Amino acid sequence: MKIGVILYGSLDTVSGGYLYDRKLVEFLRSQGDTVEIISLPWRNYAEHLLDNLHFRLPPKLDILIQDELNHPSLISANRRKHAYPVISLVHHLRCSELRSKWQNDFYRLVEQKYLESVDGFIFNSKTTAGVVQGLVNDEKPSIVAYPPTDRFGEPISEKEIVERANRNEFRILFLGNVIQRKGLHTLLQAATSLRSGFRIDVIGSLTSEPKYVKQIEEFMSQKRLSSFVFLQGPLDRDPLIDKLRRAHILVVPSSYEGFGIVYLEGMCFGLPAIGTSAGAANEIISQGVDGFLIESENAQDLAEKLKILRENRETLVQMSLAARERYLRQPKWDGTAGRIREFLLKQIDEFSV
Repeated sequence: MKIGVILYGSLDTVSGGYLYDRKLVEFLRSQGDTVEIISLPWRNYAEHLLDNLHFRLPPKLDILIQDELNHPSLISANRRKHAYPVISLVHHLRCSELRSKWQNDFYRLVEQKYLESVDGFIFNSKTTAGVVQGLVNDEKPSIVAYPPTDRFGEPISEKEIVERANRNEFRILFLGNVIQRKGLHTLLQAATSLRSGFRIDVIGSLTSEPKYVKQIEEFMSQKRLSSFVFLQGPLDRDPLIDKLRRAHILVVPSSYEGFGIVYLEGMCFGLPAIGTSAGAANEIISQGVDGFLIESENAQDLAEKLKILRENRETLVQMSLAARERYLRQPKWDGTAGRIREFLLKQIDEFSV
């Protein structure tokens, strides 16, 4: 196959969605397919909409995959006649994120027009599939293909999990870019009630939303959290693995996750996960078994859950072992990517009939 992939910026961008795109491209190339990356520049939403005045789909492809993140740029191009199927890879919809109603009403309208302009979908979760299918009037070919969650290989041993639980300092890991949607402010609000005996490592980009990062730093200073909370920035693989091995729990209280690769990656290291009930985290986390689901922005509930695991290490061990088992049940990426490739081949065959 000759496949095009459209995305904003670089394929090497650090985020769960770009990891999915990158691993899919790597798999397709490993199968002998030619994959061309078509990169559009990052700009603001209004400027992306202006791409519709001039952008055209690339020629001489068998099939085109578009990261749905690019939706504002592609509506007009998709509506023009094209010689191959156009498949949208949907991680989550912009209109699903937490913001004012009028803004999401606008984004929903634009995304609906985009979703109706493509020929099929790759969804990263059943939740995402349900949201999209609620917006699109006609049924299109689709596949639910969960993201790659096995980049760290085999999980740590049960013995290591048990030994780690007995260490006195309670170590909390936040893994994600420091942007408002990821909910670091909720974790820090919860941390103010822990008083002492804990450490929070924050691993992720500090440049994506500079104003939000400044608010976080000011809050840390006001609440005297600087001795307990450490903004690490992004880490390379080995230092990241070290942080995952040392942590007791992973907390990413996002306002919305289309899937939540990070929760399963933490579970590879026996980390119970705390996410929110908004989005697809409930496809990964079983309440009270391998983690907790809280309502978005509910710092008080989060604080209570953290205290349970800090003060009862037997419960921490049980949930850590359950998290490890949950990770082992997740389908391996090669099998999932193979299903995607079969789906793409089928769409090419049916489009040309």
